[in-house]
Amino acid sequence: MDKFKDCVAVVTGAGSGIGQQLAYQLADAGAQLAISDINADTLEQTREAVASRGVEVDAVVLDVANQQAVYDYARRIEQQFGKVNLVINNAGVALGSGPLWENSMEDFKWVMDVNFYGVLSGTMAFLPILQKAEWGHIVNISSLFGIVSVPTQAAYNASKFAVRGMTDALRQELEAEASTVSCTTVHPGGIKTNIARSARWVDDGTAESAEQRKAAIEGFDTVARTSPQSAAQQILRAVVKDKRRLLIGWDAKLVDLLQRLMPTGYGRILGKFMGDADPVARQQKIHD
Repeated sequence: MDKFKDCVAVVTGAGSGIGQQLAYQLADAGAQLAISDINADTLEQTREAVASRGVEVDAVVLDVANQQAVYDYARRIEQQFGKVNLVINNAGVALGSGPLWENSMEDFKWVMDVNFYGVLSGTMAFLPILQKAEWGHIVNISSLFGIVSVPTQAAYNASKFAVRGMTDALRQELEAEASTVSCTTVHPGGIKTNIARSARWVDDGTAESAEQRKAAIEGFDTVARTSPQSAAQQILRAVVKDKRRLLIGWDAKLVDLLQRLMPTGYGRILGKFMGDADPVARQQKIHD
């Protein structure tokens, strides 16, 4: 972790979950931090905890879906700290919904604006700044659902596959240029965070919709085995080792293997293997 001493690290979605743990661990390693989140209250909690560790920290409420705000933020952070070494595009949202035809275009746009275009804006806004530093690294958070597709998650799948494709291409481009900047795509499996509880739900106000949401949250809690602390540790180790890709959790590793072995048939196997423990499967059964 000596790599991070005196570096400047930018972490979005730092108000809770993996982002918060990344901020804590980077601060413990001696990094200066620029943290952001859309939730002012939880962001302030993270800021106070980071500041108590004796490192410089800048905290700002930021909606990563606002492209101009992200670019303005990047310029301000460079002016304030003089450099940026590490950018972790962690902010993301989830959508609880039914099959694709029950989603609106607005639902899709909301998910894509945060999960993909927010990551793309963070990447493009900070890349020129990273290139000026002695070393630079971009971490973009995709998902297990950036490896496989599942029913009822078309919008989320689309956004996370897009993050994966963009970051993989960027990695090759940076290598071709022998750049001092590198990047890593992260595919977490079930992480014990509040993403299911904070998800936007397609809700028609019926008891069925309420039960669907409850079942999905309970299912997520059942399969979410990895702690945010462990996920953050693995991400920072991946930066040190300059990994191209990081799978977090046994579920991500197992599903990645299954997809490689059965690229067109993994859906049937996943359904039989995960059953009622899978929030998506439970959600689909209630809908049916």
